[in-house]
Amino acid sequence: MTKIVTHDSRFHADDVFAVATLLLAIGEAEVIRSRDPEVQATADYLVDTGMQYDPAKHLFDHHQPSGAGVRENGIPYASFGLVWKEYGEKIAGGEKEAEIIERKLVQAIDANDNGVVTAVDKFEGVRQYRLVDFFNSYVESRDPEHLYKAFMNAVVIAKDLLAREISIAKKLINDESKVLSYFNESRDKRLVVMTEDLAGWGDVLRQKLEVLYTIHPRPDGKWSLSAIQDDAYVSRKPLPESWAGLKDEELQKVTGVSDALFCHRALFMAAAKSKEGAIALAEIALNS
Repeated sequence: MTKIVTHDSRFHADDVFAVATLLLAIGEAEVIRSRDPEVQATADYLVDTGMQYDPAKHLFDHHQPSGAGVRENGIPYASFGLVWKEYGEKIAGGEKEAEIIERKLVQAIDANDNGVVTAVDKFEGVRQYRLVDFFNSYVESRDPEHLYKAFMNAVVIAKDLLAREISIAKKLINDESKVLSYFNESRDKRLVVMTEDLAGWGDVLRQKLEVLYTIHPRPDGKWSLSAIQDDAYVSRKPLPESWAGLKDEELQKVTGVSDALFCHRALFMAAAKSKEGAIALAEIALNS
């Protein structure tokens, strides 16, 4: 059986996801955790150990003094990134899908493993819960067998997460052209009305500077009116201040829209029972 060898002892998101990616790429394999050079010499794939990077020989380490390369944006490659660079397109199903996951997941894990800071904490004593925190092996026992089980459990989670992210990436690519079609068909480019719940519409429409709002159906059958945001919670044209935090009868009274349901207090989203109700709210907002 094909052997994947990585280092033993404490593990991180880097080696967990590197092994998970290989298992998705090559199928069933025996996973061994060891720093013994004789054991590593038997590997078909050597990951995050061995001090060599040579994809032709299935060697994927980045700890050598010269490293294993740096991306154009300055983030060095760790073992996950090296394996993803070699096999990501194959398992994701295409170059665009692989690139989405590279930006969304791979680079952050590689940066953390290399000690590169990608975000600054704003509040003392408060930090984002990161994926790497979950995969750090602070387990109850340092027994090798216990650590191996914990590592393989993490690999199973990583495989499921990668499969989910691949599915999301495919939908993003598929839906992008649909969002653009709705934009092109809109007579008033300030408002794009979509009759499908499409992924990634915010990223697509953010590139169209004339768009202020979009309308789309929700999974519960109701309809959302959303303001286009250039940054998180910074809308190009917020919804009217008088709507902030109102719902049901209060919002209906203020707007005159009989099926209005809710407006977020940050004024970036409102909802109505019908598409017509959402359009009515949009027209008020556009003229406010």
